[in-house]
Amino acid sequence: MCCWLTGCGPSTPAPTYRIGFSQCTNGDAWRHAMLAGMKKELSFYPEVSFQIKDAKYNSALQEQQIKEFLQEGIDLLIVSANETEPVTPIVEEVYNRGIPVVILDRRTTSKLYTSYVGGNNVEVGRTAGNYIASLLGQKGQVLEVLGAPGTSPAVDRHRGFAQALASYPQLQLVAQVNSNWERPSVLERLPAVLRQHPEVDLIFAHNDRVALGAYQVCKQLGLDRHIKIVGVDGLPGMHGGIQLVQDGIINATLLYPPGGEEAIRTAMKILRKEPYEKENSLSTMVIDSTNVLTMRLQTEKLASQQQDIQRQQQLLRQQRDTYASQQIVLYVLAAALLGAAVLGLIAFRAFRANRRINQQLGQQNEEIRSQRNQIQEFAERARVETEAKLRFFTNFSHELRTPLTLILGPVEEMLTSSDLPAPHRQDVGLIRRNAQRLLQLVNQLMDFRKIDVGKMPVRATEGNLVAFVREIMDVFEKPARQRGIIMRFLPAEPVIALWFDVNILDKVFFNLLSNALKFTPDRGQITVSLQAVPAEGSVRVSVEDTGRGISEQDRAHIFEWFYQGQQSAARGSGMGLALALGLTRLHQGQLTFTSQPGQGSTFVVTLPLDLPASLKQHDAAALALPAFALEEGISPAPAYGEQTPVVYGSNEALVLVIEDNPEVNAFLTQKLQPHFQVSTAFDGATGLRLAAEAIPDLIVCDVMLPEISGLEVVAQLKGDWRTSHIPVVLLTARNAPEQQVEGVQAGADLYLTKPFNPTFLLESLRTLLANRDKMREHFRRELSVDTVTVAPQRVDQKFLADLTAIVEANLTRSDLSVEDIARSLGISRVQLYRKVKAVLGTGVTDFIQGIRLTKARQLLLDDELTIAEVAYQLGFSSPSYFSTSFKARYQVSPSEFRALHTTPSV
Repeated sequence: MCCWLTGCGPSTPAPTYRIGFSQCTNGDAWRHAMLAGMKKELSFYPEVSFQIKDAKYNSALQEQQIKEFLQEGIDLLIVSANETEPVTPIVEEVYNRGIPVVILDRRTTSKLYTSYVGGNNVEVGRTAGNYIASLLGQKGQVLEVLGAPGTSPAVDRHRGFAQALASYPQLQLVAQVNSNWERPSVLERLPAVLRQHPEVDLIFAHNDRVALGAYQVCKQLGLDRHIKIVGVDGLPGMHGGIQLVQDGIINATLLYPPGGEEAIRTAMKILRKEPYEKENSLSTMVIDSTNVLTMRLQTEKLASQQQDIQRQQQLLRQQRDTYASQQIVLYVLAAALLGAAVLGLIAFRAFRANRRINQQLGQQNEEIRSQRNQIQEFAERARVETEAKLRFFTNFSHELRTPLTLILGPVEEMLTSSDLPAPHRQDVGLIRRNAQRLLQLVNQLMDFRKIDVGKMPVRATEGNLVAFVREIMDVFEKPARQRGIIMRFLPAEPVIALWFDVNILDKVFFNLLSNALKFTPDRGQITVSLQAVPAEGSVRVSVEDTGRGISEQDRAHIFEWFYQGQQSAARGSGMGLALALGLTRLHQGQLTFTSQPGQGSTFVVTLPLDLPASLKQHDAAALALPAFALEEGISPAPAYGEQTPVVYGSNEALVLVIEDNPEVNAFLTQKLQPHFQVSTAFDGATGLRLAAEAIPDLIVCDVMLPEISGLEVVAQLKGDWRTSHIPVVLLTARNAPEQQVEGVQAGADLYLTKPFNPTFLLESLRTLLANRDKMREHFRRELSVDTVTVAPQRVDQKFLADLTAIVEANLTRSDLSVEDIARSLGISRVQLYRKVKAVLGTGVTDFIQGIRLTKARQLLLDDELTIAEVAYQLGFSSPSYFSTSFKARYQVSPSEFRALHTTPSV
């Protein structure tokens, strides 16, 4: 318990003294009387701040609370201990710090304290002994109920009592009982002692609570009329010793003053530097039937007077508070009157000033109207001129498309020809790049015109925005790598499903990335981040570069058409950002930017999570991702820092080309791209990593690779169950027969020597894909016969056996997920899905469902199982869902299947 008492008197000035009271004594009534005396005395000292901490008979807690007093800062400490030895060290520490200490009731074992206030327990015991001698006629047998063993009051009271009894030889102390100052301990221990000494004439109890317990024991044993009882404390109240004497429960009690008032008086003398006594022993007296009524009347009178004093003080405080509040109201009213007068003067002057200002504003408004009319005329003239220029540029752009088409067609044919000399090839390549650049500018100008006249509709389809942005970034990977620029892709989630127009956002992100690549210096960094913000109903895509940033004078014009920055060395057409802004707004989004000169710029595209139904096109063919990517939650985007990621743009097969020669790599990519998706790697380590992550349909690999040779790549691919099913074609200039045998022995499905016929390579790849489809169908047929696959003679068959075993072991789990199976196999969810898709041509979820339904056919043949029991044993969430799935797979319901395949019981 901890409480503050501040300002107990009639007035409440700021506290001058801080007194801390730490108490840990037994007895609620005695403690209440002590605190009541303290509060009564404190009412005369309003300048005192008094804090109480009650340790509840716990000496360790009392020591901790005294330390808290030291930290909080007090001017004087009053201590009332339960056990003297444990608190002696901390009391000495307080005293040595120069803080006065007043010991109340129970002494410490040290003399290092400022003053002691309390009753003389030796005198209490001596007085009790003399009174008992007179009560019993100086002869008889006495039983003593002591307080807690080792406590100073118990020791001193017994010593005084023993000294008194020594003067009366015929008065014998026949037995002693220890207590803990509380009645339950007496009720437990005293009965046995009284049964041994029924001849006892009087019980001397060390406090009134123990005396009450002794009376209850005597009454229980039928000795209450024979044995007299004397207690100690003499406290007022319903359960105090005075009431017990008056009720005849005990014969007498010895007054043991709590000393609360004396402790506060002594403390104030010490704080005010007045003379005081170090030892303040409180006197005692016997309260019995002769004076108990007088003592009770006196205590009740004192209590009544104290209540009257407190009520008068409370009334005085209320009157003072009322007076103070009335003073405040008076001051506020005076201030308000003064303020009103000042405001009236200000309002009068303001009125005169406003009249003059209104006259001036009237003249200025007339001038503004005239200027506004002129500005409107200029704006209309500028709009007409701008419209004419845009119409000219649009018509001119249409006229440019035909000659550009005629230029690019022959150029592409020339570049594919092997007869073109190298110098000419370089010139023709330069022509193609600039023609494509010119075509891009023409297309941007036409897009701007479409936006301006409202002829570019939004046709949104649902897709994975993460994969879509990843595809656009792939275009910039190679030029960025050539300049040493790091491109980072940081999606917050692997899949962000969104309705968006692929054609519109492709131009937005392409322009932003092109702009970032243009203004990022060599060995810089470009970071693309994606994050869904459901609370705002939007998705944010940011493109951050480490370029020189945008100057203050350029920021206001950065999105204007044909504007080119004043400080930028890399000049563009001035259409890219303006087009990106227009397309983003057309898509009901926002395009913003932040920039710090010398540190770079960040452009943020904010798109709505949902679009109006009128803008949505439910056309699955328009999606930028394959259907399985959305179904299984797969994002083809690689982790941070990876190079040459796999591209998913359609449902065609994916071919991974591993070739360290850039020209041969580019040639293979060029020949394969019209027929397949192509991903490239320039060394064996990168190729192995991409194969494990992307699970391509085919791999074309060179034999002579840096660090890891092509033969080692093939061996690792065939030894890893994730990639063991992928056909591998080896390309090499080594054409010796033994070298070809070595390649086939390594696990290659086809071995081609350079130079090779591109047509033959293309047809070979198609044949390998067809053979893999037949193998996939073979595995599916095996699985459809029984849930147990054939013996794992090959890596793929072992994978299917392990996968099937894991599924069968968890068939009863309705919450079995792809993540659980992938975790059991020690791979990622994406790798598991792609492996199953490549080997079986189906998703993991369909594979699990197939095993469950195959197992269901076996269980349905058992008549002892109900259809509901079969459903729950196989992990279906409900019998109805099981029936629907079973019928969708086998075209009959479970009950119909059971009826067809079981014999009715007779």
